[in-house]
Amino acid sequence: MNDGRSRPSPVGAPAGVGTLAGADPRGFHGEPGADRAEHVLWRRRLRHDIRHELGTIIMLASAVVVADDIGDTSRARVEQILGETRWLDHLLRQLDEDGGRDRDDGRPPPGPERIRVDELTAEVVTGMRLATAHEVCFTGGEAWAHMDPVALWRAVRNVLDNACRVAEGRVNVRVEADRGWVAVQVDDDGPGFGAHRDRPRPGLASLGLGIVHDLISGYGGSLEIRTCEMGGARVRMLLPAAPPPDPAADPHADDWRPHP
Repeated sequence: MNDGRSRPSPVGAPAGVGTLAGADPRGFHGEPGADRAEHVLWRRRLRHDIRHELGTIIMLASAVVVADDIGDTSRARVEQILGETRWLDHLLRQLDEDGGRDRDDGRPPPGPERIRVDELTAEVVTGMRLATAHEVCFTGGEAWAHMDPVALWRAVRNVLDNACRVAEGRVNVRVEADRGWVAVQVDDDGPGFGAHRDRPRPGLASLGLGIVHDLISGYGGSLEIRTCEMGGARVRMLLPAAPPPDPAADPHADDWRPHP
């Protein structure tokens, strides 16, 4: 029980990281590397708690979406929240599989899968429409590519988030397949990439595009940035195209989304 007296934080403890009562602040018996072991344990416990909370949100949203006392509009919004939360759950699963380390040791990214790029992009657009006051338009036909679906979701989400942040009122998203490539193109009517304008947290654009570049290039793709007809930025993500699956050979070929 807290007796009302303040207690100093142990020297060297990471900011915001709590310590177990009675634990040696130097680590386990002061041995070299003990601080690292404590930090790894803290990360593991934190990921456990995050997974638990995400599971709770998924459970609650799943219960609401099948309830009889909500309208169609609210049901659609809850379904989108449920989808977004499931993507976050898969991001955390990848972090768990990677052991919480940064992928800078030469190991390859998760293996590519054949995925419907147009459907995944449309799903991201649907979620963004609920989170922005801008008009977000989508066009695209059937397009398949070889990539990890979670990596593509992250890439499209980052580009679209940047576009909606700087746009004046409109963002256009297009998916098309051409000459062995699939292009995911995002145009906005903002000032253009790199233009000087007073906007909140401008560094997020460069950070997000850096993430996108790494995600796309890891699967043989490329990133293009130029000016679009609306005067703002055009970001094109080019992915190696994949042939459409043969339903006769694989009846579950269209079921490309990751599952909980």
